[in-house]
Amino acid sequence: MNFNNILVEKENGLAKVTINRPKKLNALNKETIEELSAAFEILEEDATVKVVMITGSGEKAFVAGADISEFANFSVSEGGFLAKKGQEMLFDFIENLSKPVIAAVNGFALGGGLELAMACHFRIASENAKMGLPEVSLGVIPGYGGTQRLPQLVGKGKAMELIMTAGMISAEEAKACDLVNHVVTLEELMPFVEKIASRIMRNSMVAISAAIRAINANFEDGVNGYEIEISEFGECFGTEDFKEGTTAFLEKRKANFPGS
Repeated sequence: MNFNNILVEKENGLAKVTINRPKKLNALNKETIEELSAAFEILEEDATVKVVMITGSGEKAFVAGADISEFANFSVSEGGFLAKKGQEMLFDFIENLSKPVIAAVNGFALGGGLELAMACHFRIASENAKMGLPEVSLGVIPGYGGTQRLPQLVGKGKAMELIMTAGMISAEEAKACDLVNHVVTLEELMPFVEKIASRIMRNSMVAISAAIRAINANFEDGVNGYEIEISEFGECFGTEDFKEGTTAFLEKRKANFPGS
């Protein structure tokens, strides 16, 4: 996979997607969003990939926001289309990917950058990371799912404060309000993510995909998450992974999941 603004590496079931615009602090422009969308579509279909990690190049930024110069002169309809297209082609797509997506937040994650991290299934941050949604300081609001995902993660009141003040919080503050799962040193970040990815990959990826769908269902309007859980639970009984997992347990051995 050859792209202008991102790098994609694959090794031992883990795909590492790096946003590679260090001179722009990895800001999201139209081309980068399109490339990320294309990369995730490919990785979704790649049977050799079990877990995906996304990070930013360098040591300063995960993604420092959107490229404001691209939409500064947009009309009302153009602004609405920008948000709708971005959410559908990338942010919602990542959230609903059948494979776990981990955000390795290695610096500034602001605006669209934090929204990208929040679309991932969970987040791990380095100690130097700073996070925030500063959009209201520009006369606009978060448009890539920020007003929806932030309250889900940190609660309504905290989300209101963070969005209204347009401020940044530290990695430790983000961990304290459950925005990130872990905080490690910058040097430890990649090895730590790889360690968690390896732990995930020991398990049934078929079951993990079902769990992602069931968990996400709880946050969909008009959808009964419990009913989705029941359905996904039942479907698991018809998989080869279930047969292998239960047989291995009864035989007191390590499971070798076929992935079907």
